[in-house]
Amino acid sequence: MKQFVLTLAGVFAGLVLFLVVMPLVLILWAVAAAKPAAPAGAQILSLDLRQSISDQEASGAFSFLGSRKLSTLGLAQGLDRAAADTNVKGLLIRLPEGGMAPAAADELRLAIQRFKAAGKPVIAHSQGLYPSGMPVASYMVGASTGAFWMQPASSLQATGAASEETFLKRAFDKYGITADYQQRYEYKNAVNPYLHDDYTPAHKEAQLGWMGSIYDAETAAAAADRGVAPADLKAKLEAGPYVAEDALKLGLIDKLGQVQDAEAALKAKAGGGTIRMTDFAAYDKSRDDDGEGSGNAVALIGAEGDIITGTSRDAGFGDSTHIYSDDVSNAFARAIKDSEVKAIVLRVSSPGGSDTASEQILASVRAAKAAGKPVVVSMGTYAASGGYLISSEASEIVANATTLTGSIGVFGGKFVYGPALARFGIDQRGLAVGGPFSDAYGSAVPFTPAQRASFSAWMDTIYAGFVGRVAAGRKLSVERVREIAKGRVWTGAQAKELGLVDRIGDYKVAVAEAGRLGGLPAGKTVRVKKVNVRTSPFSGLRSAVGASARSVAMLDQMAWLFSDPKAQALMDEAVRARMGVGAGTLRAPTPLP
Repeated sequence: MKQFVLTLAGVFAGLVLFLVVMPLVLILWAVAAAKPAAPAGAQILSLDLRQSISDQEASGAFSFLGSRKLSTLGLAQGLDRAAADTNVKGLLIRLPEGGMAPAAADELRLAIQRFKAAGKPVIAHSQGLYPSGMPVASYMVGASTGAFWMQPASSLQATGAASEETFLKRAFDKYGITADYQQRYEYKNAVNPYLHDDYTPAHKEAQLGWMGSIYDAETAAAAADRGVAPADLKAKLEAGPYVAEDALKLGLIDKLGQVQDAEAALKAKAGGGTIRMTDFAAYDKSRDDDGEGSGNAVALIGAEGDIITGTSRDAGFGDSTHIYSDDVSNAFARAIKDSEVKAIVLRVSSPGGSDTASEQILASVRAAKAAGKPVVVSMGTYAASGGYLISSEASEIVANATTLTGSIGVFGGKFVYGPALARFGIDQRGLAVGGPFSDAYGSAVPFTPAQRASFSAWMDTIYAGFVGRVAAGRKLSVERVREIAKGRVWTGAQAKELGLVDRIGDYKVAVAEAGRLGGLPAGKTVRVKKVNVRTSPFSGLRSAVGASARSVAMLDQMAWLFSDPKAQALMDEAVRARMGVGAGTLRAPTPLP
């Protein structure tokens, strides 16, 4: 009887999926596919950077419906396409009021320079720049345009860079909480706020080191674009804050005006006449243009977020914020089997995560190289800890000057809440069978001396393995890696000097290097073939609702149609014809690298 009920429930769930969910998805997809193409004719693109920007485009279950969230890679690729588009006459950038991720600002600056090199004007407009994050990165983007506008009476407060940490040690002591953590080594400071009440000397040294490197790099780039000495620009910025009128007198910006004035100025530079303003996302709605066509190519595999084991099919329907090791490994396997793919670019933007998940992805990098397909890592905002581990054995590593990388180290441990709860009459009691380490991760009491010794030995083993991987991949001695590791975070510029990366550059440089290493013809545009890391949006429904294998398999086939470029092209044409549309870092106790 029980089996009959379960079978009946599975059949019912399958019918619901087919009769309700399936039509809903098809309707949503059709609406997305039927959206008007980007306007034809003369146009000026409007790029609003006041919204959040990811490193890579959305990879959630329903991202095929047309996510409009901006990404660093999408911006760079879209601006390159716009530079070659004769209909695009200029670019208006709305700057954020706070700082941008420095590495994202670096890539955007280079894309703006390529756009300008095509003879197209760019204006950056700011309604104020305030000391949040790295404001100098936003200032650098404005400076790169050569036409930096500010709204009258707005504020320019790009006076430096600052960070703040909340230390919890004294509160833990007061309420009886113990952070029983270990680090390898002194610069691996992610858990320092739990262990100390102030910066340790190593923590302060590392923090100021990468902050100073980023600040120097961004001000130097801004000074070069404005044609002034870096020291002079620094002195002026640091003497602020300023109102826009004073910033103009000091030569820190180029013009005052409202955003409508900037639009009018761009239209005038473009020759006047009927020129429409087009939102960048609407213009760049087709983001897979580089993958069209046939012939030899470089595969692009994206990896953004914390690194964990498993697959995104278990992540539900939201956009993925993790790097799933099974998904990335499967993407590598597909790229290895693809005869058109001659090399692979792995785009990494990750602060780290699981050591075992990182090792799985690293094994895929090795497999690609063993198959004769070089792997070039393009580092985004950060590629630290596990993010550096998966990069360490690549054929070549390309990083932005301000990418945060390195952090070769591990930490792990647990929080002990037993004494704190006891103050409220709550008593934790535990039972265990097996060896003396079986209850080591219980939260009632700290590690015993024997457990702490075992845990410490385990941490040493993981750290030694991390160091060994880096030494082998970077062709450095183990002693040298131990000297520059210890959990310390470096910028890309610093890492280049230390031998941890090969080249300073953006995604476009990484693609060119992959083409060169893969033997593609020099001097020709490299075709990029994106390898989808995201699993089918329907494959997780089987475990979620117990749907029958036949029902889910059918939905999986529909999902394949949604993701296949050729199938999409045919369905797009059918929809247009029918609708008359014109073509157009994880938790302890797991040790974390």
